[in-house]
Amino acid sequence: MLLNALLIVLSSQCVWARKSEPSINEADAGLFRGSDKYDFAIEVPAAGMECFWHFAHQSGSFYLMYMVQWVTGMANDPRLFVTVNSPQGVLMASKNEAVGQMNFQTEVTGFYRMCFGNHNNKFGGIRVFMNFGVIYEGFEESKGEMEDGEKVLNSTLTDIEESVQKLQNQIFHIWRHYNFARMRKGKDHYLVLSNLNYVTWWSVAQSFIILLSGYLQLLVLKRLFHTDSSRPRC
Repeated sequence: MLLNALLIVLSSQCVWARKSEPSINEADAGLFRGSDKYDFAIEVPAAGMECFWHFAHQSGSFYLMYMVQWVTGMANDPRLFVTVNSPQGVLMASKNEAVGQMNFQTEVTGFYRMCFGNHNNKFGGIRVFMNFGVIYEGFEESKGEMEDGEKVLNSTLTDIEESVQKLQNQIFHIWRHYNFARMRKGKDHYLVLSNLNYVTWWSVAQSFIILLSGYLQLLVLKRLFHTDSSRPRC
C-alpha cells in the first residue's frame, strides 16, 4: 500500500515537471482550448505603449503579424517597437520595424504579453493593424482520457481525420495570407487619404496665395496711377 502511494506521488511529480498547465476546472477549460486567432487595429499614442495578453497552451505555435498603416500628428518615423514576453517574463521575440512577423513555439502554458511601443515619435500617434493567435498541431478540441472498453478508430477514419486536419491547417494559412492582404489594403487606403488631404490643402493654399498676390498687384498698380485732385493739373 505504501509502495503504491509512493508511485502515485512520483508519477504526479513527473507530470508536473513535464507540463505547466494551470489549474483550470472543467467549466472554464473550454474558454482556453483550441486554436484561436484575432485581428484588429489600434492607435498607439505619442511616446506611449499598448499591451495585450493572450493565453496559449504548451507545445503550441504562437504567431504575430502587424503593420503600421498610418501616422498622425508630427510623427515622421513609422517604426514600432514590438515585444512578446512569456508568462515568466522572458523575452520571446522583438521587432523595431513598421512591418513585422513573429513565430515561436510556446514552451510554457499561460498568458503571453504583447506590447506595442511608439517610442520613436514624441509628437504623433501610430495606427497599427495586428493579427495574432495560436496554432496547435493536434486536434483543436480537447480530448479527455478514453474510457475502458471504448473501440479504437479504424484506419479509414484515422486517414479521414488526418486529411481534415491538414485541410484545416491549409485553410488557416490561407486566412493568414488574406489578413496580410487586408493589412496592405488598409495601408494603401490610408496612404491615398493622406495624399488626397495633402493635395487638397496644398491646392487651397496655392489658390489663396494666387488671389492674395493678384490683390496686392492690383493695389500697387492703383497707387501708381493715383492722382491728388487738390493739386492743379498742367
